Amino acid sequence: MFVTDLPVKTARPGSREGRALQKGQQTKAAIVDAALGLATQIGLEGLSIGALAEVTQMSKSGVFAHFGSREELQISVIREYHTRFEDEVFYPAMQAPRGLPRVRALFGNWMKRTSVEIDSGCLYISGAVEFDDRPGPVRDALAGSVKTWLAAMHRAVAVAKEEGHLLPGTDVDQMLFEIHGLILALHYEARFLKAPGSIERAVRGFDNILAGYAAPSSTAAASPAKRTVSSKSKGSKE
Repeated sequence: MFVTDLPVKTARPGSREGRALQKGQQTKAAIVDAALGLATQIGLEGLSIGALAEVTQMSKSGVFAHFGSREELQISVIREYHTRFEDEVFYPAMQAPRGLPRVRALFGNWMKRTSVEIDSGCLYISGAVEFDDRPGPVRDALAGSVKTWLAAMHRAVAVAKEEGHLLPGTDVDQMLFEIHGLILALHYEARFLKAPGSIERAVRGFDNILAGYAAPSSTAAASPAKRTVSSKSKGSKE
């Protein structure tokens, strides 16, 4: 966030300007919500002002007025997706004790969201396919969001090591790589290949990772990962 010394004119609450501003913000939020729904189905690259205008039953000029460009629309969708990801995965896990309990909570919440995205699609994964070799603001926004999340997960693993829950020689980067790899493999196996039992294998894979890195004296690693996803999710055993 950048702060300037210039005075900022704000609308008074309840004034005509204030009501117009609030309505404009609500309209933009509704457009972003619709755009996010579209993006999970057809990808960020498939988003267009015209398609969004049709879905929201607004004019193209009305949609364009809130963003100014297709690129800004895509970036707004990425930001909204990241906000929801944090609200569902990161912040609830912060209630868990430091160390492996928090790592488990982060992975459990991640799995909950992933089980839903097997049907709806993950913007981080589909976006990586679309923009992996296309430099620009959209790729930067997408990569920045993923890096922010992985940095939070990295910190949780590092704290688990500091707390003595992991072996002293644990390579935090390697452990994070293996955990992230489970999620990527789950999406590929369950969403693309529709392989049965994928969710269960991902959960067991996480337990195996902890078994390899956890300190022998750590009680936080004793219990296996709880089943936190629906058994009816696509790719799971019936």
